[in-house]
Amino acid sequence: MTGPFAKIEPIIPPRSAQIGAHFNVKRILPYRSKRMVGPFIFLDEMGPLTAPTDGTADVLPHPHIGLSTVTYLFQGELMHRDSLGSVQKITPGDVNWMTAGRGITHSERFIDRESHRTEIHGVQAWVALPQEFEEIEPAFDHYPESKLPKFHRDGVSYQLIAGQAFGESSPVLTHSKLFYVATEFEISGVLHFDPGAQEAAFCLLAGSVEINGEVFSEPSLLVFEKDQPIQIRAGEPTRGMLLGGDGFPEPRFISWNFVSSSKDRLEKAREDWKNDRFPRVPGDASFVSPAGKVRKLAQYSVLEFENSRMNLNVCE
Repeated sequence: MTGPFAKIEPIIPPRSAQIGAHFNVKRILPYRSKRMVGPFIFLDEMGPLTAPTDGTADVLPHPHIGLSTVTYLFQGELMHRDSLGSVQKITPGDVNWMTAGRGITHSERFIDRESHRTEIHGVQAWVALPQEFEEIEPAFDHYPESKLPKFHRDGVSYQLIAGQAFGESSPVLTHSKLFYVATEFEISGVLHFDPGAQEAAFCLLAGSVEINGEVFSEPSLLVFEKDQPIQIRAGEPTRGMLLGGDGFPEPRFISWNFVSSSKDRLEKAREDWKNDRFPRVPGDASFVSPAGKVRKLAQYSVLEFENSRMNLNVCE
């Protein structure tokens, strides 16, 4: 593949956020100057960290609408439970893809160990649903590592999590055109990719890369200009996620754990949760309170965005 190659615009640094009492993450999306990359509207890196398995770091049952959550681990294990009755352990290389649609409740808990501590490292993304699919029935699908395409080219190992890329297709069911790829670079490994008219970004998790003569060595989301092929060269062993896809013609709004093209729909979801109208997770008695705690969390979410000077279309 020959140049010219896509330049970076913008560079998005991670910010610290908390999703459990003792579970801090690095929040990458959304950001004030870039709310989405294709349908990807939210991106957290979890760890690497050592977490307690006594329940204090668990993500308790909470609701979603209008999106799909995608959990992918490099290290550790989590147990997913949801209001559909799904109970599924996720291990490194697997994919848990949960489509909230009109509404779902789920939890993610650490699996207890004799040491009562566990190492965890992974990424969770939210993929916004196209407007015509925002109110579909909720669903959950688990894809073991063995079912996902894996290949090696030019010093880079790839696992195609979802969508189509590099002439490969993932079996993961999606509702829009996208690509989501885990990459591991050897020293001097080179990634070549032409996203066409799709939006694209590279989430640098560890290592360093050179793009158009510029070296990036700090964890960040590197967003590419559109309509140009991509070349990424590693200067050392490097880990990252290549992601993107088609954007939407209408904006998306975020309120707490809810995503929608309609502010009124977000308000309804908030009221439904506060009034206990979302389904419960079978066998998981604890939950984020539909009374005061939800209001506190919703306000905290908005305050967090405001304190980060994030221009987000967040409904208050």
